[in-house]
Amino acid sequence: MFGNLDEGRLSAALEALLFVTDEPVDAAKLAAMVEVDPARVEDELACLAERFEREGRGLSLLRVAGGWRLYTHPDFKDLLEKYVLSWDTRRMSEAALEVLAVVAYGQPITRAQIASVRGVSSDSTLNTLIDRGLVREAGTLDAPGNPTLYATSRSFLERFGLDSPKDLPDLADFAPDAETVRLIKERLGATQVEVSSHGLVKDEHGGLSLFDVEEPRQPSLESLFGAVEKVDFDKLTFNTDDE
Repeated sequence: MFGNLDEGRLSAALEALLFVTDEPVDAAKLAAMVEVDPARVEDELACLAERFEREGRGLSLLRVAGGWRLYTHPDFKDLLEKYVLSWDTRRMSEAALEVLAVVAYGQPITRAQIASVRGVSSDSTLNTLIDRGLVREAGTLDAPGNPTLYATSRSFLERFGLDSPKDLPDLADFAPDAETVRLIKERLGATQVEVSSHGLVKDEHGGLSLFDVEEPRQPSLESLFGAVEKVDFDKLTFNTDDE
């Protein structure tokens, strides 16, 4: 029925399908619906997105979270906020933004690690982000107690207009100074930190990371005993005269 759609009708069909979806839809699923090759659908979606932008439409077609979805154009953000308010349009608290940033750049990460980075308990704020669907459980850490790991959700990618966590802004653009990094590393239990000129920690491959922690090095017994001066007790004298 749909396999013989010409280019114009295919574009209209895809637009109609995307209009009624409440989450990003990948090209393969759309292709199955219209009975067209996925590569052709992908090309048509890219052209449709470009046409929306060129014509100054009130909607934008964006590729996010591995799929395609229609959004209202950001130029009309203030107008839409005036018309309808929901929690999605309310500003998050500073604490929520901090926790979300720590999870986004440190994922997967435990509650204890989040608290270590921020210096305060973040359980309540983390639970709020989970309730809002921005953070999800992502397995457990292979460590005593098997603490739960957390990561950003697909909803997070949608709301921030990202296709994957790899599309997050470069952390180096927001890097703290060397002293701040040192304090963070101390909270995470590190004793030796190599800090780059950007204030980030270099890993063994030369990459930059804020959360990779080098394990504290415990001194050996040999080094401890070797550091103590040997005393010749035969020559040791004590002054017993009272002054």
